Amino acid sequence: MGKAIAVGVVGLVISAIMLGMGFMAGRGDTAAVGPAPMALERSGQIDREGVEAIVYDFLINNPEVMLDVQSALEAREQENRTTAARNAISQLSGDIFNASLDGVIGNPEGDVTIVEFFDYNCGFCKRAMEDMDAVIAADPNVRFVLKEFPILGPDSQAAHVVSKAFNSLHPENYADFHRQLMSIDGRANEAAAIRVALQNGADEAELRQAMQDPSLGDAFERTYTLANRLSITGTPSYVIGEDVVFGAQGASVLFDRVEEARSATQ
Repeated sequence: MGKAIAVGVVGLVISAIMLGMGFMAGRGDTAAVGPAPMALERSGQIDREGVEAIVYDFLINNPEVMLDVQSALEAREQENRTTAARNAISQLSGDIFNASLDGVIGNPEGDVTIVEFFDYNCGFCKRAMEDMDAVIAADPNVRFVLKEFPILGPDSQAAHVVSKAFNSLHPENYADFHRQLMSIDGRANEAAAIRVALQNGADEAELRQAMQDPSLGDAFERTYTLANRLSITGTPSYVIGEDVVFGAQGASVLFDRVEEARSATQ
């Protein structure tokens, strides 16, 4: 496997050398065009097998070079993802930070907003709820938006429909509803979500009617679109300021990103 990877790198290096030589042969102030790389190879100006052997030996004796190449590639891919996410955040900020059917916890007038994409059946989201509460308790100027992102099957989808319907009826009780549903034993589903909703002041008939509102389905579709644009495929994921934070990385990371976002606006 290692040799196969090395040979692949050798091939890329050889191609780069050949293309480079063909390019240089075609440069200059005259209109003359140099021989193509394959022509150079056939003419003997490039001993492909000899170059391959030299490059291969170099890589075998200096394997750290391949790690450097891998690191550089990963860094470039991360830079591309970051740029794409920042462009999406700039273009779609209204839907990300101020969607009308999203639940809000913390200070609704806070100067920094954390948007969490979550699923009620996500174990990492359940543990990350402590991170949310820690941030809210320590920083009274944080606005925490809960972006309902059911990706873990039909039970999750049904529970989130109840959640959005409840929030549309009783936004003042949404924080308690959210914490209780996130903390239940077993899977969150429609029955469990309705039970928690009734415990927090909902009327079942009114709630079930609200669950039929087509705007709820539209809201979920917009969330899935946002997640796709932001390269979010798992939960929890966060949008803070201009950046996306993937995974439950702990309260300390959220604190740091909040301060970065706050500093950027001052």
